[in-house]
Amino acid sequence: MQQQHRQPELVEGSLPVFVFPTELVFYADEQTSHKQVLTLYNPYEFALKFKVLCTAPNKYTVVDSTGAVKPQCCVDIVIRHRDVRACHYGVYDKFRLQVSEQSQRKALGRKEVTATLRPSASQEPPSPRPHDEEHRLKEQFTDSEFFEQTAFQTESRPVAGGPSLLTVLLGLVCMAALMLPTLGEQESTVPVYLHLSVNKKLVAAYVLGKWKRKHSKIIF
Repeated sequence: MQQQHRQPELVEGSLPVFVFPTELVFYADEQTSHKQVLTLYNPYEFALKFKVLCTAPNKYTVVDSTGAVKPQCCVDIVIRHRDVRACHYGVYDKFRLQVSEQSQRKALGRKEVTATLRPSASQEPPSPRPHDEEHRLKEQFTDSEFFEQTAFQTESRPVAGGPSLLTVLLGLVCMAALMLPTLGEQESTVPVYLHLSVNKKLVAAYVLGKWKRKHSKIIF
């Protein structure tokens, strides 16, 4: 009997995490730089789930701060700087990417990425010596706390107070579908290809009913 190949047990924190880039630089005078992308690679034969933490979650919006990466695939994680002010120039923050197996909760690996805001790309600060820079960062992040970004995942959703254009169009389409003749009706001037089956009309009625219950206080 052929033995089933079993994956060796992984120790917590021992799995290498592959992220690019390892440093994010935002420029206050360049709007396009306020949105950065981190790419998380999964070179392994098993799927990974990930979580993004940050030392200053109030300054950033992380789109999809949790998710999964299929084996030998990668995902892009969008990070936006949401507090571009002079008081944040030169301040280093940190993002931590934690990965684990789909069926486990323990973090098999983690990788930290620094982020900083600068006034302008044309005013780059003088490059410190690598040893001095490493020592300064270690001192700054010795007692750092990382927080989840889940509170800001819904920031881009439309604010309640009125239905969106897409929602209104959906309601109108459902109404129009119910007004069209049913498939099989003979006495109708509407072209045959616009006749709908009973099942399609039931779906339209169901969607319209939910739409009305959701927006009746706003529209009707």
